[in-house]
Amino acid sequence: MSIDWNALVKTYDVRGLVGSQLTPEIVAALAAGFVDELEAAGQDVVVGHDMRDSSPEFADAFATGARARGANVVSIGLCSTDESYFASGVLNAPAAMFTASHNPATYNGIKFSRAGARGVSLNTGLANIRDRAAVYLETGIEEVDQPGSYRDLHILVQYASYLREMVDLHNIRPLKVVVDAGNGMGGMTVPAVLGTASDLSRLPLEIIPMYFELDGSFPNHEANPLDPKNLVDLQKAVLEHQADIGLAFDGDADRCFVVDEKGEPVTPSAVAAIVARREIAREKATNPGAPITVLHNLLTSRVVEEVIAEDGAKPVKTKVGHSLIKDQMAATNAIFGGEHSAHYYFRDFWGADNGMLAAMHVLAEFGSQELSLSEFSKQYNPYYLSGEINSTVSDVAAAKARVQQAFAGRAEFDEFDGITAQGKPAEAGSWWWFNVRSSNTEPLLRLNVEAKNEADMIQIRDEVLGLIQQKAE
Repeated sequence: MSIDWNALVKTYDVRGLVGSQLTPEIVAALAAGFVDELEAAGQDVVVGHDMRDSSPEFADAFATGARARGANVVSIGLCSTDESYFASGVLNAPAAMFTASHNPATYNGIKFSRAGARGVSLNTGLANIRDRAAVYLETGIEEVDQPGSYRDLHILVQYASYLREMVDLHNIRPLKVVVDAGNGMGGMTVPAVLGTASDLSRLPLEIIPMYFELDGSFPNHEANPLDPKNLVDLQKAVLEHQADIGLAFDGDADRCFVVDEKGEPVTPSAVAAIVARREIAREKATNPGAPITVLHNLLTSRVVEEVIAEDGAKPVKTKVGHSLIKDQMAATNAIFGGEHSAHYYFRDFWGADNGMLAAMHVLAEFGSQELSLSEFSKQYNPYYLSGEINSTVSDVAAAKARVQQAFAGRAEFDEFDGITAQGKPAEAGSWWWFNVRSSNTEPLLRLNVEAKNEADMIQIRDEVLGLIQQKAE
């Protein structure tokens, strides 16, 4: 059977169709390559998985391959991705998490971590793991003289307790919260962290659950809250229950989206600004006078950078991508990092992303004042964003060239991550920017636009989209 390893092993993780691209044999070979690349023989390696039908079998196959090369497997069973990061951090051990995140049921994948929840990307070991696995699949996995051991470890209560210590929600006003878990792992972690399933004290939250049953076939909707159609049920429920706030988690529950009492989405940039403000205040109280750095990727709203600077910290712009941002978190000692895609990274969570922790910060800040969420969040959403618009393009380079040519006299360009155009303001105080980036995996161009006023945003958005989608003569 010929394997297209480059299609299976992506920039930041492994992801493919179950049965055709991803099989137990391939998983075992990847496990052996992982242990060898990280020189983890004789050490613990954490293995966890989500609720997809194929995940338990893949986790078992990984354990077999890892133990054959001498790693001691610590199985944490069903978990969210940020739980696997927690285990990797607490045990200071490498980890493999089986999930395809928000992808449909026919997919599965692996998110790898080095010890301490550090990222693994193509540039930092994943390419070598892929190449080692290809050899093992062909030649068979040679068992070492002393194969590794296997043990089960239940960490959900410890994980919930750790998050409760990081964000205290006991003194906020009572809030009615609708949570859409999308039949993903949030159905297990939300009751443990925000409820009493872990035998922790009751919080002033009335949780109204939606789709908490773990079901990897996703019978209600895809567990991808980034797509507006998957928020519709939550928006209706928030209005129906007259709730204060709605939360939606993706399949592996490492990303969280927020909806206000009117059923309107609160942008991930607004969430990033709210969390940044709280983390800056916490760092100032804990380490007075210490320099504070906060990361944000180049696609977040300008308000994120403004809030960070206003509160006395240094904003640092990054490229898009979770392994890259984890590396940047470590390199800069940043206390927090926010992405436009609703990934939120915390220094005190080993630099890893955690959607539950971001949700808790929003609940804490919002619940500590009396305004409705729509009113409260206005200050963090003063500008006009297009959201990410994807276009299928046959010639990506030609489309980018058309855009740069059309805006040559009106904007300053940089190529930090894709092409970003900063408009030369026609009048004092007005501004706009847009970014055009290629997808890592598909023939897509992604467009994001922001402007100080709505008319400028719409005009720039429509003009750039027209250039991107223009058919060749």
